Amino acid sequence: MSAASPPSGDPDAAAPGESGAATPRSAVGSPHPRPAAAPNPRSPRTVAVVRTTTANLASVIAALERLGCRVRTTSDPKVVATAGRLVLPGVGAFAAARTAIASHDLESPLRERIARGRPTLGICLGMQLMAEGSEEAPGVPGLGAMNGVATRYPSGDGLRVPQMGWNRLAPAAGCEIVPAGYAYFANSYRLERAPAGWRPVWCDYGGPFLAAAERGPVVGCQFHPELSGDCGKALLTRWLAA
Repeated sequence: MSAASPPSGDPDAAAPGESGAATPRSAVGSPHPRPAAAPNPRSPRTVAVVRTTTANLASVIAALERLGCRVRTTSDPKVVATAGRLVLPGVGAFAAARTAIASHDLESPLRERIARGRPTLGICLGMQLMAEGSEEAPGVPGLGAMNGVATRYPSGDGLRVPQMGWNRLAPAAGCEIVPAGYAYFANSYRLERAPAGWRPVWCDYGGPFLAAAERGPVVGCQFHPELSGDCGKALLTRWLAA
């Protein structure tokens, strides 16, 4: 399914879709090609992306690489704990993603890095995983970094669920990473209240909901910045510089 351009009419806005990450090639003519050096997870321009097994990673990787980042995917607790910058992506079911996190012993390193304010970006389901849970999966705990439980959009009054498309962001005063603009959403569940200690970004779909929240360089966004054109590019650029 293709998406319409954002309401701003931005000709450079990204449409939802996956593009594969480029694979480095050895130098032509080298008799003994050397393998590409592994990215340093502590480098400011290296970003680790958590493999939750529920995320389509190609578009996230491509968006970061366009900004000059070196990207590695990981399910290693040590990398998750020490990476200079970390993305927690996710699409699909809350319980499946939470099971994947638990199976690789990632709960503690994720909670610890968020508590310490290490640069972390939760995308879509990744933001919901940062909360206390979701009514999609009763009894399955989230990471608890944000207070609140994700709830399903009401299906009455002609509201289409899931929300699929562009919607306008309204950052609260003091937000430094998430810009105003239009972003691309694909979600059935959302947080309705601002978590304590976080700066909220609001949106409206069947009523106001939390489109994003930031606390220093730790950011959760319900939308997909990698699919959100110039608005998403601005967010990623600010986060990489935070």
